[in-house]
Amino acid sequence: MMVYESDVCIIGGGISAAMLAQKLSELKPGLAITVVEAGVKIFDFDNRQKYRQRSLDYGENAWPEDFIDDQAGAGIISRTMAVGGSALHWGGVTNRFSAEDLTLKSRYGLAVDWPLTWEDLERHYCEAERRLGVSGEPGPLAEDTRSEPYPMPPMPLSYNLAVLKAWAEKSGIPFQGTPQAKNTQPYDGRSVCLRCNTCEICPTGARYSPDFTFKQLLAAKKITLHDQTLIRRLVASPDRKRIVAARGVSRARSGEEVEYRAPTFVVASGYAWSPHLLLLSDVANSSGAVGKYMTGHAFIGGQIELDATLYPGMNEQHSLISRKYFRCAADAPFVRHDLRVWESSAGRDPRLKDAAGRLLLGDALLTDWRDRTKRGAARVRAYYDVHPSADSTLTLDPSKKNRWGDPLPAIRHALDGPTQSRAAATRAHIRGVFDVLAKANNGRVLNVSEGNYLDHPAGGCRMGTDPATSVCDSYGRTHDHANLFVVGSPTLPTGGCTNATLTFVAVTLRSAPAVVKTI
Repeated sequence: MMVYESDVCIIGGGISAAMLAQKLSELKPGLAITVVEAGVKIFDFDNRQKYRQRSLDYGENAWPEDFIDDQAGAGIISRTMAVGGSALHWGGVTNRFSAEDLTLKSRYGLAVDWPLTWEDLERHYCEAERRLGVSGEPGPLAEDTRSEPYPMPPMPLSYNLAVLKAWAEKSGIPFQGTPQAKNTQPYDGRSVCLRCNTCEICPTGARYSPDFTFKQLLAAKKITLHDQTLIRRLVASPDRKRIVAARGVSRARSGEEVEYRAPTFVVASGYAWSPHLLLLSDVANSSGAVGKYMTGHAFIGGQIELDATLYPGMNEQHSLISRKYFRCAADAPFVRHDLRVWESSAGRDPRLKDAAGRLLLGDALLTDWRDRTKRGAARVRAYYDVHPSADSTLTLDPSKKNRWGDPLPAIRHALDGPTQSRAAATRAHIRGVFDVLAKANNGRVLNVSEGNYLDHPAGGCRMGTDPATSVCDSYGRTHDHANLFVVGSPTLPTGGCTNATLTFVAVTLRSAPAVVKTI
């Protein structure tokens, strides 16, 4: 068995691992940091233009080799396993949560409060935005005041979004461009966004991706990276107060067993694989809370037709956001959600047959197309706040195992009683907001659909002050083992009502000084 030693061993190679490794190397220069990732390195930026084109032309996976065949599970589980994780192909949206997310129990008597203050988290949001490179504009609401400006100016609104913003604000709801981890000027050695409209496979490097950070750290010899290495167990000391080793297998060397030893271990494997590893290892679970309170946010979307001349295809991934409904009066029925608006080509693409099935060619095709584009369309969506019950779980499924014989995870989301009791009222409220938007410019709601899963999933190792009901403290240090941390998405007690990646990064960066103190 190969044995590797370092000062800190980070298990997982996604965005949280990249940000943590970078900050640890700055806080304590010379620190021996080993990052262990089950997937492969995809350090092939020069090929991304080719991958993008083949994806557009043939529908091919733009990220070949970003998964492991038998490392999957049941439920909402990301298949991405590669150095960089899911953020290799995220959209780059970097919305913040709000102070209400941290004080649900004290404000509304719902769910739980987070064990940290908004002022503390907000500072780390600013740090996360600097490290990722976020472009954005100050929001119109006083409650969204920032302690620092965005690192870069906002992404310019396309003609379509400018028209849609004027339309949407006739409702009295304020909107702004969505903040994004995309360069509007050269930043951190990466180029400016050219608005290629394929953010999941950015060919210019303008959209932040963790592989850039890992490559910088490797070039500076600040970390050691072991890819294709699956950690199967954490090993506790005889008194179970500390973790003494992480054991796994090297996929690159035909399953050769490997062991990592370090004074400090950090699990940064995301919302599914972090609790999965703790359950496999039977560690950090004296509370019984590992794999419980799996969370995220629900969503409702729709299409609205309006009197406006739009030209679909202008940077369609960029959008508008309103944070007006992030806040809810304590004496009003509880509902919290974001509100997003995109351009849409729904019902406005060229077609070869009309509604009656008649063939359209030449002038008839053009006439039909022009008639259907006299009015524009907008796609709208609201992520809304829902709260998990203890029955919202990740469990080990003995009926499904990987090639090494480890049971794979099964996730089943379940909402708590108050969330279920207000579900109908929440849906009615959001549909009502869509109706208010539609009234401007002689609009009408074409359709509304509800999601059947929770997006931006998190939880499973939730933070808290009570070791009887939580897995770790506010810094991710597990209550059971002084030298074991969990960082990022698994630690969130609740899932908010907007994109969560920036929050995952902010709480990870907040953990870094606490990690250093244990070494």
